[in-house]
Amino acid sequence: MTAVWWSLWDDHGVSGDLIRQLPKLVIPASVEPAMLRAMLAQAVASLPALPPADPAERYGIRALTVLWLEADKTEHTRRAYFADVAAWLDWCDRTGLDPLAARRADVDGWKATITVVGKDGSVRPASSSTVARRLAAVSSWYQYLEDNEVADRNPVSAVKRPKVDRQSPFPALGEAETATLLDHVARRAARLGTEAAHRDSALLSLMFHTGLRVSGVTAAQVDDLGHDRGHRILWYTKKGQTRDFVPLAPPVLAALDAYLALRAERAGTMTGPLLVTTPHPHDPARPGGRPLTQRDVWLAMRRYARDAGLAAADSITPHTSRRTVATTLLANGVPIEKVQDLLSHNDIRVTRGYDAARHKLDSSPVYTLASVISRHQPE
Repeated sequence: MTAVWWSLWDDHGVSGDLIRQLPKLVIPASVEPAMLRAMLAQAVASLPALPPADPAERYGIRALTVLWLEADKTEHTRRAYFADVAAWLDWCDRTGLDPLAARRADVDGWKATITVVGKDGSVRPASSSTVARRLAAVSSWYQYLEDNEVADRNPVSAVKRPKVDRQSPFPALGEAETATLLDHVARRAARLGTEAAHRDSALLSLMFHTGLRVSGVTAAQVDDLGHDRGHRILWYTKKGQTRDFVPLAPPVLAALDAYLALRAERAGTMTGPLLVTTPHPHDPARPGGRPLTQRDVWLAMRRYARDAGLAAADSITPHTSRRTVATTLLANGVPIEKVQDLLSHNDIRVTRGYDAARHKLDSSPVYTLASVISRHQPE
C-alpha cells in the first residue's frame, strides 16, 4: 500500500522515535471498505505497547482498534484519533506501562506531559482544546475495548478535562473581504481558463456560500449533485456519517458548471469525486483525478487570500468559511435556528457562540470609549 496520511503527526506531539517507526497513511474519503480496513490494519500493526496481533483472535486488541477507527468517523476524526491514541501508547511504551492495566493516575501523569510541535520545530505546551481532544480520543478507545470486554476499566473516565475556549482562534472574514476573495478567484479563472483555476473558483464559492465542513466538500461525489423541487442541490456526509443536502445558489452553480464542463472535456466521463486534482503538465506519473484533501483546501484558501490581499490570510483555515457564513448570516438577520440547521450544529450554543463573537467585535464598547475620550483631547 502506497497511500500516506498527510500531516498525520503535525501538531500531535508524538515522539520522534514513534514518527520514524509508524507509516504515514492517507486514507481517501472514497476508499472501498475492504481497502480502508486493510490500510487501518497496517497502521494499527505499528502501534507500540500493544500485544502482537493474532489473526485467529477475533476480539484481539489490535483487531478491535481497527474496528474502532473504522466505525462512524470522518477522515479528519479518524486521523486525529489515531494520532492521539498513538501518543498515549507511545507514552505507555516509554514508561513501561501495560495500557490495559492503566489507571487514572497514569492518565493524569501523561496529561501533564502533553506537548505539541510547532511548524518551526519548537515544543510547547498543548492548548486546552488539544488536551481535551486527546483525552476524548483515548477515552473513546478504552470505552470501545470495555464494551467488547477486552478492557476492565476506562482509566480516562474520571480524569478532569480542561475547560475549552468557546471562541475559535481562527478568523471570520467580513462581507467585503469575502466578496474580494471570491471575486479574485473568479477573475483568475476567467483569465487563465484552466481546469485547475475553475476548480479552485468552484471550491471557494462552494465553501463560502454553503458553510459546509471541509470533509463534506472533499468527500462529495459528482453523483451527489441532484435536483429537488426546482433547486440544484448537493448531497453531503455530515459529522456522524449521516447524509443531508444543501441547495446551491446561482454563483456556486456558475462556478461549478464551468469547472465540470472543462473537466468533462478533458476526461470524457463525469464520475468520481466532485473536485479532483488535474494532470501534471510534465509528469505522466501524476495523471490527476485524485480527490482534493483537506490540506489541498487549506493551502488553496491561504494562497488566494494572500493573492487577494486579505489581512488575515496567514491565519485562514477551512473552518474560516464556516465562521464567515455564520457571522454573515446572523449579522443580516437570518434566524439563528436556520443558521444552526445550515451548519449542522447539534447544539445551538455552538451557533450562538459565533453570534457572541460577532457582537464582541462589531458592538464592542471599546469604540464608544475611544470616541468619548477623543472628544476631550486637543485636536
